[in-house]
Amino acid sequence: MEKIILFAPLVGSLIAGFGWRLIGEKGAQYVTTGLLFLSCLLSWVVFLGHDGQTQYIHILDYIQSGTLDTAWAIRMDRLTAIMLIVVTSVSALVHLYSMGYMAHDDNWGEGENYKARFFAYLSFFTFSMLMLVTSDNLVQMFFGWEGVGVASYLLIGFYYKKPSANAAAIKAFVVNRVGDFGFALGIAGLFLLTDSIKFDDIFAAAPALAETQITFLWTEWNAANTLAFLLFVGAMGKSAQLFLHTWLPDAMEGPTPVSALIHAATMVTAGVFLVCRMSPLMEFAPEAMAFVTFLGATTAFVAATIGLVQNDIKRVIAYSTMSQLGYMFVAAGVGVYSVAMFHLFTHAFFKAMLFLGAGSVIHGMHHEQDMRNYGGLRKKLPYTFWAMMIGTLAITGVGIPLTGWIGFAGFASKDAVIESAYAATHGGYAFWMLVIAALFTSFYSWRLMFLTFYGEARGNKHTHDHAHESPMVMLVPLGVLALGAIFAGAIWYSSFFGKTNEVAKFFGVPYAEASAEEAKAFAEEHPEASKLKYVFDGAPGEGAIYTGADNHVLHTAHYVPTWSKLSPFIAMVIGFLVAFWFYIVNPALPRKVAETNWPLYNFLLNKWYFDELYDAIFVKPAMAIGRFLWKKGDGNVIDGFLNGVAMGIVPFFTRLAGRAQSGYIFTYAFAMVIGIVVLITWVTLNGGAH
Repeated sequence: MEKIILFAPLVGSLIAGFGWRLIGEKGAQYVTTGLLFLSCLLSWVVFLGHDGQTQYIHILDYIQSGTLDTAWAIRMDRLTAIMLIVVTSVSALVHLYSMGYMAHDDNWGEGENYKARFFAYLSFFTFSMLMLVTSDNLVQMFFGWEGVGVASYLLIGFYYKKPSANAAAIKAFVVNRVGDFGFALGIAGLFLLTDSIKFDDIFAAAPALAETQITFLWTEWNAANTLAFLLFVGAMGKSAQLFLHTWLPDAMEGPTPVSALIHAATMVTAGVFLVCRMSPLMEFAPEAMAFVTFLGATTAFVAATIGLVQNDIKRVIAYSTMSQLGYMFVAAGVGVYSVAMFHLFTHAFFKAMLFLGAGSVIHGMHHEQDMRNYGGLRKKLPYTFWAMMIGTLAITGVGIPLTGWIGFAGFASKDAVIESAYAATHGGYAFWMLVIAALFTSFYSWRLMFLTFYGEARGNKHTHDHAHESPMVMLVPLGVLALGAIFAGAIWYSSFFGKTNEVAKFFGVPYAEASAEEAKAFAEEHPEASKLKYVFDGAPGEGAIYTGADNHVLHTAHYVPTWSKLSPFIAMVIGFLVAFWFYIVNPALPRKVAETNWPLYNFLLNKWYFDELYDAIFVKPAMAIGRFLWKKGDGNVIDGFLNGVAMGIVPFFTRLAGRAQSGYIFTYAFAMVIGIVVLITWVTLNGGAH
C-alpha cells in the first residue's frame, strides 16, 4: 500500500509526460488526477489505521561503499503518515481544480501538449515531496528535496513567455540553492561524525554529538549545535524564512493551482518537516533551537507587516504563508514538535482553500489580481465567497476562547503555538511577536475579504458585469477543503496538543509517570501548573518525534496565565475591528493613513527593501565581476593579446612546416642527415655513449 502511495504520482507523471500522444491531453489529466486520488485514499487509510509504531519498507539497494549505505526504503511512522495525507489530499484536489482553472487560460505556453505537461509537472512535484517525507536516510531526503526544487522551477516558470515568470523561477531555484548548500554541509558533517546517513544511527549518536567539538571555519564549535544550524539553513530556504524568503512572493507568477500546492502542502512545509524529523538531534542543540525560535518569530512578524499593504490577492496570501511558517518554526524551536506539526496540518487545509478561492476569484474576474479592482463580488461568486470566508475564519483563529478546540482549525493550532511560546519563554520575545502577528493577520485577512467581496464594484465595469462563478470541478475542492478548515483542529486537538501521554501515544513515543522528585521540582519552578503526571521517556529515535524527559513545555503550555491564552483572541478581534472600520465604515481612511505615513507605507509596500538590498549586495557586484571578466579577461586578454600572439606565431610555424613537406626525396634525406648530426653532437658534448 505504501509503495502505491509513493509511486502512483510518478507513474501518472511519466504517462502524462511521455504518453500523452496515445491517450490525449484529456486522458493525461484524468490519469494523473485519478492516480493522485488513489494515493490520497490509501494515505488516509494508512493514517487512520496507524498505531504510532515505526515500520521500515525496503524498496531497493542503491549506493553501497564502505560504511555508506543509501538503500532506498520507506520510513513509516506517525510523522510520515501526517505528511502523506497533507501532501496527497491537497495535491489531489489541486489536480481536480486545475482541470477547470486551466481550461481556458490565456497564458498557456505554446505546443499541443501544454496541458499534459502541466499535469505531469504537478504529479512529479508530488512524487518528489513524497520521496522527501518517506525517506529513511538523509541522501534519500536530499533527493526528494532537490526534486521538489526542480519541479518548483518548472511550475513557477510554466508561463515561459512571461519574462517575470522566468525570472521568478530562476530566483526560486537560486535562493533555494543557498539553503541547500547548508543542508548538504549538514549531511556531510553528520556522515563524518556518525559514519552513517541513516536516521536511526544519527539519532542514537545525538547524545554523543552534544559532547563533541568540531573545527569549522577555524573555530571550535559544538557538533550538535553546528550540524543542527546547518540543517536549519536548508529549512530556511525551502520554508522561506527571513533572509531566504525573497523567492516566495515571486513564486506567484506560476498558475494559481501551483501556488496552492507550493504554499499549502508541499515545498514550504519541507523545512518544518525536516526540523521535526531531526528532533532527536535538535533536542541536544539548545543554541541552534534558540535561533530557530528567534528567526521563526521574527519571520512571522515581518511577513505579517508586509501583508498589511499588498494589493495583489495572491501576494497577500503568500506573505500569510510565510508568516504562518514562522509560527511552525517557533513551536519546533521551543521543543513542542507535535504542535508544529499540528499547525502544519491545519494550515494545509485553510491555506489551500484560500489560494484556490483566490484562483476562483481571478478566474471569475478574467485574470484580474489587484484587489483594488474588485469589490461587491459576494453576490457574483457566492460559493467562492463562503469558501474564502471559512478560510479567513480559520486563519484568523476564530473560536471560543479558553476552550482550546471549539473553533475553526486555525484557532486550535495557532493558539497552541502561542501558548507553547509563552510556556517556553515566559512571555518573552517569541510570544509577543506571534501575538502581534496574529493581530496583523486578522487585519490583512479581513482587508482581503472586504476589498474583494464587499463595497461597490471598482475597476473595469465590463469585467465586473461579466464576473461569474467557477465551474463545479473547481468548487468541489473548495468544499472538501472547507471541511478540513472547520473540523481538523477540533478532531485532532488532543492528539497533537492534549495531555502528554495522549500526544506520546499518538506519535509512538514512550512515556512514563513522573517521579515524586520530578513532580516536586516541576511544581516549584511552575507554581501555576498542576502536578506533572507524565513525562516523555525514551531514547532518541523512539517514536516519530523526540522530546527529552526534561522538556516540559507541552505540559506547561496548558497552565499558562489566562491573559496569555486570551491574547491571540483579543488580537484577532482588534484586527477585525480596524479592518472593518477602514474598509466598510470609512473606505476613504486607508488612503489618508497611507499618505500621512508614506515612508512607512512605502517601506512595507516594497517588502522592507530586501530585494533592493540583495540586488545591491549580491546581484550588481556579481554582474560587475562578470562584465569585467568578459570585457577585460575574455575580450582584452584572450581575444586581444593571446589570440593576437597566436595569430602571428601559429601561421609562421605553419608556413615553415609546409615548406618542409616539399615532396622531394633529397629534402627528406637532408633532414635525416641534419638529425644525425644533431644527435652525434649531443652525444659528444655529453661525454659520449656509456
